[in-house]
Amino acid sequence: MRRRTFLYGGAAAASVALPGWAQAQQVSPGIDLASKTVTVGAFTPITGPVPFYSILTHAADACFKWASDSNALNGWKINFVTYDDGYEPARSVAVTRRLVEENKIFALTAATGTAQSVAVIPYAKEVGLPMIGPIGGASALFSERLVFPLLPDYGWSAASNLDYALSGLNASRVALLWENDELGRSAKRGFDLYLEARKKQPAESIPFEVRSTDFTPHVRRLANAKAEVVILFGSNANLAAALKAAERINYEAKWMGPFFTADPTTRKLAGPLLDGAYFSSWLLPVTSDEPEVKAYRDNVAKHYPNDPIGVFGLNGWSNGALFVKGFQALLASGKPLTRESLVEVMETMSNQNIGGARNVTFKPGDHRGVRQEGIIQAMPDGSFKLLREFRPFPAEVFDAKIS
Repeated sequence: MRRRTFLYGGAAAASVALPGWAQAQQVSPGIDLASKTVTVGAFTPITGPVPFYSILTHAADACFKWASDSNALNGWKINFVTYDDGYEPARSVAVTRRLVEENKIFALTAATGTAQSVAVIPYAKEVGLPMIGPIGGASALFSERLVFPLLPDYGWSAASNLDYALSGLNASRVALLWENDELGRSAKRGFDLYLEARKKQPAESIPFEVRSTDFTPHVRRLANAKAEVVILFGSNANLAAALKAAERINYEAKWMGPFFTADPTTRKLAGPLLDGAYFSSWLLPVTSDEPEVKAYRDNVAKHYPNDPIGVFGLNGWSNGALFVKGFQALLASGKPLTRESLVEVMETMSNQNIGGARNVTFKPGDHRGVRQEGIIQAMPDGSFKLLREFRPFPAEVFDAKIS
């Protein structure tokens, strides 16, 4: 199992006296008061079907380096330990256990994968491990006290896509292609719920496996169903493969996807076939002049110059920034530096700007972090243009009870 350790820390600033924590007799694993170091960890798919997802981990690491350089944590350093899980949920659990038992992590932070993060929840509950910024969008992630997702439920995003397909694109026949795991099933729940509220039926609803490379059979079904708009919830590689299959059989439709596919990585895989595709996005455009987004561009270019600057990387950065913001609040609170205290302060976060996200809020019993999305489109010049400003997720889906 491959390991990467990211340890950052520039010249330590003068210690700031914060009541309580310096004298705390009890701290959780992962806290080293003497060196002012907090150790966090993540699983990441260096191998497997989506090795380019390591961009997410690089961006989170760049965020931690930025926090040190800007003295955001009053001289504290973050020791960021990651292991390869091959994008396999069973391995994600094994990696998390190793991080807890061997590396003594304080929290799981910016771990990559929806099904992977869901699989880890039972073990995290067993050991009391906070999961800060899991990079996934499943309904199960919003119903656990230890889990603080920044990403929206993919069901909410699917509903945002569907709302735009029906009202913005005036489509009457909309289909869903969904990855047959928790990512896709969450999208399907939102898609179905929104259609039910509108008393409409899908043109098609077709599952596929995460490792699928040939979408010809799926696309033929879409063509036979005369779907005008296809919403695909899967990986960047899945979207590119589906677009290529559509070209092969001369099937023309408008394509939509989740925010993370609106990225140069997809452009590299799909080429000009991506032109015109639409995406729901909870993140500001990467060209934004907002300081947090500029910090992402500058620091990823500095520390990982070979990684593309895009929504995909901004996602990883923002999930890293969520831990930075939470640890800042913990230090300022005067509470003992424990996992339980971290959970307590995270539940007081209200309307915060976190990386490329805005108005992030967590409350006891309500861990829905972001609450709005915009619609962007892939342009022929390689850019992504904001077509519809950010607006709340459709209430029929956002306010639905999470099972």
